[in-house]
Amino acid sequence: MNGLDLGLGALEQDMWRVVFLMTRLGAALLAAPFFGASSVPASVRVSITGALAIFVSIWMPAIATPPALLSLEGMLAIAGEVIVGLALGFVLQLAFAAPTVAAELIGGGMGMSMAVSQDAMGGGTTTSFGQYFVIVLTLIFLATGAHLHWIALVIESYNAFPPGQTWLGAERFAAIAGFASFMFETALRIALPVTLILLLVQVLTGILSRSAPSLNLFALGLPAGVLAGMAALIISAPLIFDQFTGLVSEALDQTESVLVR
Repeated sequence: MNGLDLGLGALEQDMWRVVFLMTRLGAALLAAPFFGASSVPASVRVSITGALAIFVSIWMPAIATPPALLSLEGMLAIAGEVIVGLALGFVLQLAFAAPTVAAELIGGGMGMSMAVSQDAMGGGTTTSFGQYFVIVLTLIFLATGAHLHWIALVIESYNAFPPGQTWLGAERFAAIAGFASFMFETALRIALPVTLILLLVQVLTGILSRSAPSLNLFALGLPAGVLAGMAALIISAPLIFDQFTGLVSEALDQTESVLVR
């Protein structure tokens, strides 16, 4: 199957079949925000991918695999598998980007853009509010069983895109890109209640500074903005969590639409 003979007989053929199945599953897990986080060790990610590939090889024995992985046909098949896996993981990545964008808007309005922390998901830096939102979204994602649903969709992709027929097409790429607009819309809905209150506080602070020039605008505006922002986050927490739940559901629906479009 791979152009090499390791002398393992039938076991070798099954082994390279599992390796081939691991390409799509591994690419999907690598692109996904939770499974592909930089804090997840590579050994754990490879172990999960291998276990899923073994199950897929048993559940779907009719999946055709290229006769030689090291041939041109085999490399093209692997490239197609990687493209499908990355597309399915990228849809989930867009969903997890919405809280980070909303946190940037909220942190900028509160004057806390300098309060950054290490992003365990992406490996970069994000605001403290962004880290909090990502943790809450991850808990909702796991509590609702969305991770199991997403893995089931990745496995179902073998029926929608059999190996060798993995070209997504322009319509599917346009649907994935169009989901980015929904991501920005959701980020705006999450940040809108807090930013509206912060705007009112800034207007009130400006009026006070004009009526009483002796007041220090920076000494008054920054504490007032922080306190108002924290109060707004506490009050609007139920609305924000409902937005997160809808975001998870929409991400799964979008992933499913990529398979059936």
